Amino acid sequence: MNKQVVQLEYKPRPWQVEAHKQRRRFSVFALHRRAGKTTLAVMELVDKALQFKLELGLFVYLSPYLKQSKVIAWAMLKKVIEPLRLTGVVDVSEGELTVVFRHNKATIRIMGGDNPDALRGVRLDGVVIDEVAQIKPEVWVDIVQPALSDRRGWAIFIGTPSGINLFSELFYKAQELPDWLARKYTVYDTQAIEADETERLRRDMSETSFAREYLCDFSAAGDDQLISLLDAELAAKREYALRDIVDAPKIMGVDPARFGDDRSVICRRQGLVCAPMLVYQGIDNMELAARVAATWSDYEPDAVFIDSGAGAGVIDRLRQLGYSPIEVPFGGKANQPNVYSNRRTEMWFEMSQWIKAGSIPNLQSLKQELATPVYWYDPQGRKVLESKDEIKKRLQGGNSPDLADALALTFAAPVRKFNPIEHYKSQQRRKDYDPYSLP
Repeated sequence: MNKQVVQLEYKPRPWQVEAHKQRRRFSVFALHRRAGKTTLAVMELVDKALQFKLELGLFVYLSPYLKQSKVIAWAMLKKVIEPLRLTGVVDVSEGELTVVFRHNKATIRIMGGDNPDALRGVRLDGVVIDEVAQIKPEVWVDIVQPALSDRRGWAIFIGTPSGINLFSELFYKAQELPDWLARKYTVYDTQAIEADETERLRRDMSETSFAREYLCDFSAAGDDQLISLLDAELAAKREYALRDIVDAPKIMGVDPARFGDDRSVICRRQGLVCAPMLVYQGIDNMELAARVAATWSDYEPDAVFIDSGAGAGVIDRLRQLGYSPIEVPFGGKANQPNVYSNRRTEMWFEMSQWIKAGSIPNLQSLKQELATPVYWYDPQGRKVLESKDEIKKRLQGGNSPDLADALALTFAAPVRKFNPIEHYKSQQRRKDYDPYSLP
């Protein structure tokens, strides 16, 4: 029996050929606007569904909204598979937004991230997630990822960088894991836009916008972003010798968990170096106080600052144990009330200056937390930092920025290094002082 050969109209650009060939089980492609990423996605889905060997394969194209998916991908998918439809290779359902291959019953379905529950309980063999920066993290973490486990399905993430979000998280994660791939294709790599138009865009756009939209620069800070991802990345790579910090005071910041899924964090900083953080989850205030006390005894800090909003019980317990923590109300009055709306904003701004020369642990979660908050000005012209609750909505997994807040606490107030000689002299002056002596 002769097999009918159907030619699909697809002439991939060199970057698309490379992306198709190099992809791994999980691939993250950062692409500029108008690069041809949706074409790449549709052709990858068609190719894999057409060649699928198992029963009832399911492949999904997912963008943030179903209407968006229908306008962008469904129209393109129908155009691409039209020769297959005309020759009876596939059946197309407008109502279900599906294409079913008759020979193996594999299905391509168009879906939107605005109704993620439609994916619960299904088995996925492959998925393309488009415009990942706008996708809620839980769609990938809690729904799509588990659905790929049954038959070790694959995922492709495509989009244009847009601040700190799920896309940036996955891109940097993909650089560190063997079954992941991260690739960046700028406007100069794809040649999808003519050179004179590219130069016009560079001329007419702000440097930051062009870097983000056409150079796919995840570290390009927005105008309202307090700490850039580039600054956080550089701080994670920076190293200092002990001699560089030995004369600086030792400071601890403690951010107790506010809710059950939050983490309690102890941060130790000496001068320009932040030590590896101590992170605890699921412990109560009494146990956290014991951990802080043990760390206090080992580290011998010159000051310990604790968030009083969630840490009142920790502070009370430490005082019962003979320690002297300094309580810091995040929402309280700033030391410079005419400049900052509250204490937390002030601490973060102090930290943002420090991080340009400081060294932090190379933790992806910490870097993401530092580079996520935005700020603005209130009617009095004071700086206002985005709240923890708002930041939590944009971080992967819905995490609270506990690590970054613990580091920020080490900037609650200026601290002097304890000097035993000066302390001894001060004690002697107090002993020698006679309030009744004549001048």
